[in-house]
Amino acid sequence: MFVRRVFYRWQFLAVLVLPAWLLIGASLFKSSGWAVLGSLFGGIILGLGLLAVALLFFARTEVRLERAVSWRDVGVLTLWHALIVASGFTAGASWLPFLVVLVGLAAFWFAIWELFASARSRMQAMMVLLDETARGGAPTGPGAAEHPSPVGFEPTPDPSIIVVREKADRLLTGPVLPGARIVA
Repeated sequence: MFVRRVFYRWQFLAVLVLPAWLLIGASLFKSSGWAVLGSLFGGIILGLGLLAVALLFFARTEVRLERAVSWRDVGVLTLWHALIVASGFTAGASWLPFLVVLVGLAAFWFAIWELFASARSRMQAMMVLLDETARGGAPTGPGAAEHPSPVGFEPTPDPSIIVVREKADRLLTGPVLPGARIVA
């Protein structure tokens, strides 16, 4: 869990650190002025790509609740970030930036696929819950174990009862209409 939480935080720091490393690496390892300028523009595009992938990972509910990415996310981010760091050390290898872009595109589509799979499983769990609640009971059967209730949706024993939970710290503010009653 520790490694997954470190990567959760690192993915947002990497948006600034890794493009800066490309610029510093190109300056340190005797690149030409044009290569440094190319690293500057490439770093800006890379930073936007890193931000897009990080936000797609962050969009998944389980990632936000656990404050940790999945192990598959860790593997994808490790490969991509290691290639970015390696390309900062090599000034003349023209195949490495191409590989960084290729793995970056794969990471982007992987993040979209993970977001879609997460949303699909949550929707299936919600549909099982709604179906079983409409039938008058808690979810049972073969689909109930693989589709647990989504967070915040606990079925009641009697489906004709709807429970609305409110936070105690919310206050009613604003004007009260004439003739309206406030019931506490």
